[in-house]
Amino acid sequence: MRSKLPRIGLVLLAVCAFASALPAAADETCQSPYLPRLVGQEDFVYIWTLGIENVGDGSDKLVTIGANPAKPGYAKVISSVSVGGRHEAHHGGPTDDRRQLWVGGLDDSLIFIFDVASDPAHPKLVRTLNDFPQKTGGVVGPHGFYALPGRMLISALSNAKDGGGRTALVEYNHDGEFIRTIWMPEGATYGYDARIKPELNRMLTSSFTGKRNYMRKLSELLGDAEAMKNFGDSMVVWDYHARKPLQTLKVPGAPLEIRWALAPEHHYAFTAAALTSKLIGVFRKPDGSFEAVEIADIGDPSQTPLPVDISLSADDKHLFVDTFMDGKVRVFDVSQPRSPKQIYERKIGPQVNMVSQTWDGKRLYFTTSLLANWDGVGGDDAQFLKAFDWDGKQLSPRFEIDFRAEKLGRPHIMNFGQAGLYKTQAQRGVAPGEPG
Repeated sequence: MRSKLPRIGLVLLAVCAFASALPAAADETCQSPYLPRLVGQEDFVYIWTLGIENVGDGSDKLVTIGANPAKPGYAKVISSVSVGGRHEAHHGGPTDDRRQLWVGGLDDSLIFIFDVASDPAHPKLVRTLNDFPQKTGGVVGPHGFYALPGRMLISALSNAKDGGGRTALVEYNHDGEFIRTIWMPEGATYGYDARIKPELNRMLTSSFTGKRNYMRKLSELLGDAEAMKNFGDSMVVWDYHARKPLQTLKVPGAPLEIRWALAPEHHYAFTAAALTSKLIGVFRKPDGSFEAVEIADIGDPSQTPLPVDISLSADDKHLFVDTFMDGKVRVFDVSQPRSPKQIYERKIGPQVNMVSQTWDGKRLYFTTSLLANWDGVGGDDAQFLKAFDWDGKQLSPRFEIDFRAEKLGRPHIMNFGQAGLYKTQAQRGVAPGEPG
């Protein structure tokens, strides 16, 4: 699949593409619908962090930050668990019982499984899967980790044969046992994100690029005109239960994160096209098929703001869009989904990548890392976690942690935790048979 974007401007567009490889679904409102909702005040933020050579132990690690102002350890590092080596720490997500957190490395395709239930303040590494390509039939680059009932759905980016964009969806059970590989369909072979709308029995997938592109140094890639053409320009609509592709939507410019509207009666989703800085709506038509429509610019596309992660509020009214190169978050009113309006923007730092939102919409967290080889392309390689309050109109700072000063590395994907999440119903004062 080859991009038809003009040759001019590809240098800047490449940066956008790599910036966008790193966002993914970690904020509470965009987690799998098969997870128990984490409502109320979160106690912890778990951050999958890329190691930096000669900074601390130099290893990738899972870092736990205190997030509850009413408890000890607020706004501080509570624990840090190194996995040994640097694997291009990227994305991760919890199992459907939220007792495990699965995280992966884009470089060597290792998958690390943490127990976050036994002691939520101090997660423990309990298993490492080191044979992902062998078990899956040559899939590499485990990217998204999305909870299904009793299973983990892993969306990947590449393959072991040629490191190109042909890739697959993979399923494992909670014991770390491989179940099946589902290759992307012909004509839409690239992968990136996967999201499910249970009410419609529909799954959407999006597209990026292969390993031989996403792991190269920027200077090398920019000098390779052929490599610059190899980015995805499609989204696939699936029958979720059958895992069968039904429709391919053409979305130029590498559509990345997918956010379904949360209300059952809202039959649409949003994504951001990295190479074109366009906000895209995917809408269900009266005949049950879908269409992809450009609905807004994200900043000034001519200035390549580089849209990365996005987060949709639980009431389907506000969409937060991070842009890496200018370090900003832009907030769109999407209550009229076909005609969104930008209502707010704020500069978070010299660069920003991930955004994670609490279910109640009152707090947002931001981290900075893209890929180890791409951070700091704007000249300032700041690495931080920043927390904000959101009152529906503006963001107000809560706290900040400088990951370089703490010798931790490059903070990437975020997941939330609560100390009381794993208590029994009796311990929480819930009568037998009542919702827990």
